Amino acid sequence: MGTLHVVATPIGNLEDVTLRALRVLKQAQLLLAEDTRRVRKLLERHGIAARPVSLHAHNEAARLARALEVLAAGGDVALVSDAGTPLVSDPGARLVRAALEAGHPVTALPGASAPLAALCVSGLPAERFTFAGFLPRRAGARDALLARLAEAPETLVFFESPQRLAATLELLARRLGPRRACVARELTKLHEEVARGRLPELAQRFAAGARGEVTLVVEGAGEPPAPDAAMLDAEVRARLARGQGAREIAAALARPGLPRRAVYARAVALRRDS
Repeated sequence: MGTLHVVATPIGNLEDVTLRALRVLKQAQLLLAEDTRRVRKLLERHGIAARPVSLHAHNEAARLARALEVLAAGGDVALVSDAGTPLVSDPGARLVRAALEAGHPVTALPGASAPLAALCVSGLPAERFTFAGFLPRRAGARDALLARLAEAPETLVFFESPQRLAATLELLARRLGPRRACVARELTKLHEEVARGRLPELAQRFAAGARGEVTLVVEGAGEPPAPDAAMLDAEVRARLARGQGAREIAAALARPGLPRRAVYARAVALRRDS
């Protein structure tokens, strides 16, 4: 039984590839690549004669049968994306799922990752972060996502096209405020640029647009302050005196850092004590 290898490849500098990745790319019976032209540059640089077959968003379903056939015959399949780690805002999820459902081993060959590289050089906290990928193009979905992320305490990481960068920075400045941020452009490439500043400043800096691949790192909302117990009790007692029930009080006073169940329990306790 063959193995499906999910192989990370360089995001720019062709030296950023692991020895294990080169071995698997050389030995795999089938090499699937999002853009065969881009992976050929890597293969030629390292003297690998493999002939990649395209697998992208529009033909992934059609490639499943061939990949599963190779795996069933005991051959190994390697999957790479344009750059970085496959499946991270790139195709391949259907292939991985199909291989697992067919009982084939799936292994990851870690390596270059634009979100992690940008996070490391951003100067922002990296202990916890949320990778949001590309913002939705539809306004409703985009607004819903930003409303949820606005309260997230952890650092936020986005992908963005150079054409939409200025508009996205302006939108984030309006929705999230003047948070610290970092625009990481063309990482590991000849014209790499890492711009740090507040969202409004960066929106102005890139008002004329940008070139190349962009990763955007934005400061999180931070941990919400701990609720003041005395103030909470006073508010709960006042609402109980007005005849509100514990559920109603919990719904009204719950907020980030103060879950509804905690307010409900306190309201029940104070009502019982009174």
